[in-house]
Formats: sequence, structure tokens, C-alpha cells
Amino acid sequence: MSPTDPSSPLTSPGGPAGGPTGEVLLQARGLSKSFGDLEVLHSIDLTVRRGEVVVLIGPSGSGKTTVLRSLNGLEIPDGGQIEFAGGPSLDFGGRLRKQDRLALRDRSAMVFQQHNLFPHKTVLQNVIEGPVQVHKVPRAQAIAEAEALLSRVGLLDKRDVYPFQLSGGQQQRVGIVRALALKPSLLLFDEPTSALDPELVGDVLTVIKELADEGWTMVVVTHELSFARAAADEVLFMDGGVIVERSSPQEMFTNPRHRRTRQFLDRILNPLHED
Repeated sequence: MSPTDPSSPLTSPGGPAGGPTGEVLLQARGLSKSFGDLEVLHSIDLTVRRGEVVVLIGPSGSGKTTVLRSLNGLEIPDGGQIEFAGGPSLDFGGRLRKQDRLALRDRSAMVFQQHNLFPHKTVLQNVIEGPVQVHKVPRAQAIAEAEALLSRVGLLDKRDVYPFQLSGGQQQRVGIVRALALKPSLLLFDEPTSALDPELVGDVLTVIKELADEGWTMVVVTHELSFARAAADEVLFMDGGVIVERSSPQEMFTNPRHRRTRQFLDRILNPLHED
């Protein structure tokens, strides 16, 4: 089954293969969030177009994950707005109705650092849980689509095993398939390779890069700068809860404008460099 076939569960609902369409899928304005006295997001603005890959980079604790969790309704901003094309359109004030939270999750799906698979369910059961229980997809249809997705990432032969029987990289690929099975408009990746052994990172990044090439719309938090160079349409550097700089990968990695961006990239790219 071709990933560009309209009947394929891998067909991107966010835009055709070949890059961004120019149509705005998501607009976030003025997102703010504090935990007690700690302000983790300060007036974050983010625009994501259909078919676009936006990569967030920056030091740990800079607010990148909180941005993703806000887009998916896992975190409730203290202020700001999030608007998806076709809805929902939400204004935050530290509160979020259950139906609004569910509306955000209908539009986006998250791939987590630690896989977050149900340990007592098989691979297939993990993948069909959302479509069957949340979206009320007929079980036979959900199974057929899950098997096509598992085949796409080379894991069909693992459909009946449990997560503990998989490597970390295989578990993360199942996590990606589970997100794709929900057919979201927007895929969110939170450090998808940070918990993996180095030799397993490439397999997962290859899957994500292929999805990017196929036109899936995504926001990715990662420290894998080579992936950002190869896959991103726009790179945002965050520090201290603000977006310090945003530009194309070419500009970000060859000619960063802000001193803090240059300092961060130098430390990542030259870890043994002495000041």
C-alpha cells in the first residue's frame, strides 16, 4: 500500500507530499505558563502550516515540552490562544473544558520520550486502542489499518508481542504507529530518541524523516541537530521560556543571529570545546 494512496492510513491529512502548502493549520498566540513562581512559557507565538516540519531546540528546561503539551491539551496554559484551521479555537485562562481538551487531541497526537505503551497490551492492542475506544472505528477496520502501519515500519511480525519483548527503538516505532493510527492533523514528537541507545536512534529518525517527506505536519522537540538540518522547514531556538530565534535550518546552523543561540549550538556541536 503506497503512503500517498488516499486509502492508506499513512496518507497525511495535513498536506500533500512535497513540503508546506502555505495554509496555516495551527496558530498559537501569547502562550504563557507558570508552575508556582517559575514561569516556563512567556508569550509564545507559533505558526504551523500544513505539511510543515517545525523543530524546537534549546537547553533542558527551556519550555519546549510544555509547548507541545499545551498544543495537545496535556498542559493548560495560563494565558494565550490556540487556533486550528477548522477548529477548535481556544482562549486560555488556566482552565480548559473537557470537550476543548478532547478537541485538541482530536487534531493532534503525541509521541513521547518514554514510549508510554500499555505494558499489559500487545503491540496490536496498543495501536488500535485509540481508534476503537476514542474514535469508534470498527474493530476490523482498525486492525487492518494498524497492520498496514506496522508493516510500513517493519514491525508487522511483532503485532502479537508485548512491549517488554521489544527493543527501545521498536517500542518507539510502535509509539509512532499508535499516533499515526489516530489520523491526526498534527504530529507532536517530544524528544523521541532521547531514551534510546545511540545505535537505535537512526531507525527512529529514519521513520520520522520519511513521514516528513510524505507531507505530515509536525512539531518536533529534539537535540538531534542533524535531523533538524535534514527535515525541518523552520527551526525555533528556545531558552528561558521564550523563543529567542527562529529561522530556516540553513540560517540557524550556519549564521545564527543571537549570541545565546550561537553559544548553545557551539556547546552541542563542539562538546569538548574549552572556553
